[in-house]
Amino acid sequence: MAARNLGSTDGSFDAFTAKLAAEDAATPLVPSASPAASSGAPHVSEPTTYDAILLAGFGGPEGQDDVIPFLRNVTRGRGIPDERLEEVAHHYRHYGGVSPINDQNRALKAALESELARRGIDLPVLWGNRNWTPYLEEAVSEANERGFTQLLAIATSAYSSYSGCRQYREDFARVLDETNLAGTVRIDKVRQFFDHPGFVGPFIDGVRNALTTLEGQIDGLDVATEVEVMFTTHSIPDGDAERSGPRDRDFGGRGGAYGAQHRAVAGVIMEAVRAERGEGGVPPWQLVFQSRSGPPTQPWLDPDINDAMELLPAAGRRAVVIVPIGFVSDHMEVLWDLDNEATDTAKRLGLASVRVATPGTHDDYVAGLVDLVLERVNGTPAEERPATTELGPWFDVCRPGCCENARLGFKPAVAGVAP
Repeated sequence: MAARNLGSTDGSFDAFTAKLAAEDAATPLVPSASPAASSGAPHVSEPTTYDAILLAGFGGPEGQDDVIPFLRNVTRGRGIPDERLEEVAHHYRHYGGVSPINDQNRALKAALESELARRGIDLPVLWGNRNWTPYLEEAVSEANERGFTQLLAIATSAYSSYSGCRQYREDFARVLDETNLAGTVRIDKVRQFFDHPGFVGPFIDGVRNALTTLEGQIDGLDVATEVEVMFTTHSIPDGDAERSGPRDRDFGGRGGAYGAQHRAVAGVIMEAVRAERGEGGVPPWQLVFQSRSGPPTQPWLDPDINDAMELLPAAGRRAVVIVPIGFVSDHMEVLWDLDNEATDTAKRLGLASVRVATPGTHDDYVAGLVDLVLERVNGTPAEERPATTELGPWFDVCRPGCCENARLGFKPAVAGVAP
């Protein structure tokens, strides 16, 4: 599908940023950015030399003693007592206190290094986390010690939201400040890659294979009427969802850019299934949510996957395909909330179920991440960048006000135009 430049619908923000740049070219609109990105243009079409890639992860505990300190980091500033954190800790304790996410990022780092070497690209990969060792502070300090002053960040999140994009950008700004490297090290960030073929392709393969598996397991299964495909992602507060993405764009429907991106990706996946199986072999699908953690009085995106599953038997469904399109790897929310809770719900309801794998270190996904790096290295014009939905390619430089956290307010952030 042809890529489309996602500027403002009326050009107001882009015109505004261009005007400011013209008025004061000496003052960059984007702090701690490469010269090519500092003007605030949505897409950077100027080649840029980078010294290293910064792989930014969420982090996770690696033993029982790590669980509560890790959860304190995740919930810092909210005043949640350890007794309440222990209520969440049982998910991790079920797996020996070990989240799979760090091992997954080690594997992703190694896969990226291998793909870079295969293509003859000399870019080291540094890895740092928000909430557990190795911390981002360590990675940025290491970069400076090795003489790497221009970093290109890949955050392990594909979609637009506060926790999935802006918080990483705030993390980078905070770390540069705390390490006193704000005037020395610069950090750009690759675009959100929700609709990049390298991310979407593994899910297309997964859904195709899941449908074939169910047909082999259930005699006489009518896929078009007896299977439901449930695309699932992390629920977030309604307000956060509505503030995701650029503030001057109406994405239609519930959930702002966050909801629109997930719906668009799910639609692309199902169109690929239709192209292969024909109209009569395509099951119905819906976007559902999981892993809610907020107070009951606060509206969050719904329906929850388990609640939605309760309605399937009455609709004549015999099987369900669970597709975690909101996740780049099989971390705790996938292992616990899907492989335990949702799978148990399906069994109780008499539904056969198949859970599709996340991209993880799939060859296409890893290659796609390297392609995203090369977009910035080569200054690839927006119209030449691959995007499977009409929403993309997404921005290199986040637009003013993107993904505001209303509770915390705007904090300093890199890789975007203030605020």
